[in-house]
Amino acid sequence: MIIKYFSKVSVKFNPFTAGAKPVRLFLSRLPQSQRQACPIDFEVLGPNSQHRPLISVTFKDKTQLTIDPESNNVTEVFEYFNEHSRKLALKDAIAGDA
Repeated sequence: MIIKYFSKVSVKFNPFTAGAKPVRLFLSRLPQSQRQACPIDFEVLGPNSQHRPLISVTFKDKTQLTIDPESNNVTEVFEYFNEHSRKLALKDAIAGDA
């Protein structure tokens, strides 16, 4: 997963549900250096919470993508965010060659 294009990460999850696994693995993939450069907001939801679990990433081009971790597995979550990161990497590569 290409994370150098992330400008902000927000997560909401209940740590005691099955949907917490993709969130925990997603957060574990963010290196310490990225955690200091990119703010990470997280909210731990209780069992009676009215909020839905989510992972939201804002990219450096101001695009915001959000995914529901309960209805997607870890691989789908990584690919969902990596798709836009690859587009930005390609755009950077083209701009660098011009």
